[in-house]
Amino acid sequence: MLTELWSFRGRYRILHLTWFAFFLSFVVWFNFAPFATAVQESLGLTSAQLRTLAICNVALTVPARIIIGMVLDKYGPRVTYSLLLIYAAIPCLMFALAQNFGQLVISRLLLSIVGAGFVIGIRMVAEWFPPKEIGLAEGIYGGWGNFGSAGAAFTLPTLATLAAFMSAGQINWRFAIALTGIFAAVYGVIYFFNVQDTPPGKVYQRPARHGGLEVTSRRDFWFMMAMNVPLSAILGLLAWRLNQVGFLNNTQLWLTWLFLVGLYSFQSYKCWTVNKELVLGQKRYPASDRYEFSQVAILELTYVVNFGSELAVVSMLPAFFENTFGLSKVLAGMIAASYAFMNLAARPGGGLISDTLGSRKLTMVVLTGGMGIAYMIMSGVQGTWWLPLAIALTMMCSFFVQAGEGSTFAMVPLIKRRVTGQIAGNVGAYGNVGAVAYLTLFSLLPEGDIGNRIFFQVLGVTAIIVTFLCAFYLKEPKGSFAAHHEGEEVHPETAVGQSVPHFVEEGREA
Repeated sequence: MLTELWSFRGRYRILHLTWFAFFLSFVVWFNFAPFATAVQESLGLTSAQLRTLAICNVALTVPARIIIGMVLDKYGPRVTYSLLLIYAAIPCLMFALAQNFGQLVISRLLLSIVGAGFVIGIRMVAEWFPPKEIGLAEGIYGGWGNFGSAGAAFTLPTLATLAAFMSAGQINWRFAIALTGIFAAVYGVIYFFNVQDTPPGKVYQRPARHGGLEVTSRRDFWFMMAMNVPLSAILGLLAWRLNQVGFLNNTQLWLTWLFLVGLYSFQSYKCWTVNKELVLGQKRYPASDRYEFSQVAILELTYVVNFGSELAVVSMLPAFFENTFGLSKVLAGMIAASYAFMNLAARPGGGLISDTLGSRKLTMVVLTGGMGIAYMIMSGVQGTWWLPLAIALTMMCSFFVQAGEGSTFAMVPLIKRRVTGQIAGNVGAYGNVGAVAYLTLFSLLPEGDIGNRIFFQVLGVTAIIVTFLCAFYLKEPKGSFAAHHEGEEVHPETAVGQSVPHFVEEGREA
């Protein structure tokens, strides 16, 4: 696979077009972090307001990933990704034109929806690559796309500085942010006309019913109901934080909480309609068609501690280096990008290790444990440290975080293929649950070394807890290293030279 990767033909062409779509969605999603202090100075924001904006930047990604997972399974990744990239231009322009804190909050909340684009590519890549190569393929998609946050930190401050003449010599963050949205929209059109949902001769499997995740046992249904609670509860926490900084009054806070209760009830109802026959005992899945929701739940927790922590750290790291080491905004942004820089190799590396080690579970345990230890060490970084050592530690920590992400999504597409989009959406949403929780904690901590130390220690401890859960409860997916996905069978003619496989879906010929 590595030798064919640069061919830009067939499935590799789809992989490259898709990871670049993810890259652009991350550039858009994280176009605020490099300009955090510039926006603060421009609009006279307080530190509490600035930290609240960082939380808003990841907030609506939680429900958006669930909804987009459903849309994805129904309409396919080509349409879904193209529309999301085109949509990105709207909140980008809103943020670029914002004149007060309220407008900034609304535009960042709308922009957080763009972060849901990740789950779309997971399904696209899974359609084009077999299980034995899924780790590396998903790792390349996730890692090279995730580098968009580093790309934003590297390029946007420089671009804004070059465009400074447009704003009387000040760093022109408005121009840079607007440009990212316009570029994403243009690429959305390009993507639509240059990709296909599946290879020739392959059927795009869709769930029989839409609106909620299909499970295969009664116990799993109630387990899923419990695991859906944090997806709404974390938005309630965000609403409370917005109340604390004066964006929502007490009446609006209670109305928001009431809305979130209604949202959870609606989500539960949709899950009930999909699984009603199962829960009432009118339907029973054969053993070959079952999957364990507990495995989804564990992967959700791994994504809390790896991707959730990455979102939180990326959001605060430019300001951390700027304030801790007294650096300029441009230099601090470029150095902070070293954390995300590792995405280029670490996330594909995690997927490749998962493909080659022979145990996806062992890979997950080792990487999650290493991440926890690395965060504990990083909690000791202070202004008295030698700067190159701090950068090296940041990159080491980043390796374990992003390799862990690659390992997580090497397993996600192997759980139950026809609901891969929804499973990826749930797991991805939990990454944002972690990000909102971590960033809310960070916003409440004192500024300076003490707050930074506690923040990184919390990241480390939660990762170590999840490591033990993986060691005792995570199971190796069925068909982890098979040549074909669940529900696919190769026609005998393929074995004697036919280039197009013959697929079977759920007992029906494709």
